Amino acid sequence: MNALPRSFYERDPATVARELLGKVLVRRLASQVLSGKIVETEAYYGEDDPASKAYKGRKTFNEPMFREAGRTFIYMVHGNWLLNIVAHPKGKVGAVLIRALEPLQGIEVMKKNRKIENLKALTSGPGKLTKALAITKELNGVDITEGNSDLVIVDVAEAGKEGFDVCISHRIGVKMDLPQGLRFYIKGNRFVSKP
Repeated sequence: MNALPRSFYERDPATVARELLGKVLVRRLASQVLSGKIVETEAYYGEDDPASKAYKGRKTFNEPMFREAGRTFIYMVHGNWLLNIVAHPKGKVGAVLIRALEPLQGIEVMKKNRKIENLKALTSGPGKLTKALAITKELNGVDITEGNSDLVIVDVAEAGKEGFDVCISHRIGVKMDLPQGLRFYIKGNRFVSKP
């Protein structure tokens, strides 16, 4: 289980967002490993995307979106940290928001972090999953392509990989959106934030 390479993220954000579905987000915390299968994502672009954090150009807080792909971009919305992975071809701008996970490893630790017992509600939203996996601003800018990072995304073994259908919709909670659907999720997965 190797971390996805930088080349995976050096593509169109929508392509990356779609292809992250089914991959596994791994969070290393001291001696513990927390992980979940990515079941919902959203793609964001640069200055031509009214819902993007980069819409009004390069600023201090959105700097990671303009840098190399394969790093985290973490910011706060409504008291919740949101995890994005910088994804774009070289010279472009973009990121993918990780919206929901299906919990796999370290579920009891995740429940303690969230102070809930309900498995379905544990990581079924972007703020929920960051709390469950103890992802904060301290991980902003982390290179997730390095295997020894505290946060990585890996592909599961092809042999045991199940097939799934991908649904596409408009992004959730944005005031202005692009005409194409940029939210991707695994059809029928109970951990998706909104079916």
